[in-house]
Amino acid sequence: MAAGARHGDPAAMSMSMNILRIALLASTAVGLAACSTSPPPPDWQLSARGSAERAVAAYLGGRQKVEGAEIRRLRLEIARTGDPQVLARAELLLCAAQVASLDFSGCSAFEPLRVDATAAEQAYAKYLTGEASGEQVALLPPAQQGPARLLLAPGSQAADGAPVIREIGDPLARLVAAGVWFQAGRGSPALIALAVDTASAQGWSRSLLAWLEVQARSAERAGDSETSQRVRRRIDLVLSGGAPPRP
Repeated sequence: MAAGARHGDPAAMSMSMNILRIALLASTAVGLAACSTSPPPPDWQLSARGSAERAVAAYLGGRQKVEGAEIRRLRLEIARTGDPQVLARAELLLCAAQVASLDFSGCSAFEPLRVDATAAEQAYAKYLTGEASGEQVALLPPAQQGPARLLLAPGSQAADGAPVIREIGDPLARLVAAGVWFQAGRGSPALIALAVDTASAQGWSRSLLAWLEVQARSAERAGDSETSQRVRRRIDLVLSGGAPPRP
């Protein structure tokens, strides 16, 4: 692991989160791949990479058995290194997927690892649980810094996070930011619609159902029965697995 990652460097934290989104320790793997004379990455990295990708995809897609098996395999591979910081980043990735699906039960698996976590990792954990301070924004992954800065800015209670969150290119990072804003009680109709569209485009049924339910209830509170019924038909479609509706 790079020395910067052990000293809470924001860029290193961003790299670390991207590592587990695309490939665990991908920066190392890419560097090795660029030099044909370099040895291949260790087996644990390749195994953990695949498990991280499959675990997140299974969680977002609502495939619980696959999710559980891949999370166990991911933790086992990382445990082989004896490095709690790598495991901490993996747990934060899993926690981020929960927030993207409006599960605000907290990052309990991260807590035992907090003592060995970097300042950036601790800041990200607080961000995911709605406890980050303005001083910690610079420690967050770059994709989250804009939304976090606006959310925490004094006098920004009337601001809508949808425009800045829409600019986030990575779908999971976009949903995470939307989840954080919603957790803070700032879920505007535009933000909810953005999250619905993002989850739908990716086929992430668990996240989609969570955001559709929010959208339906919002329409019901507003007395918009037409929108509510349309959204509930979408929910029924997801839950039916594509089976033809009953007459």
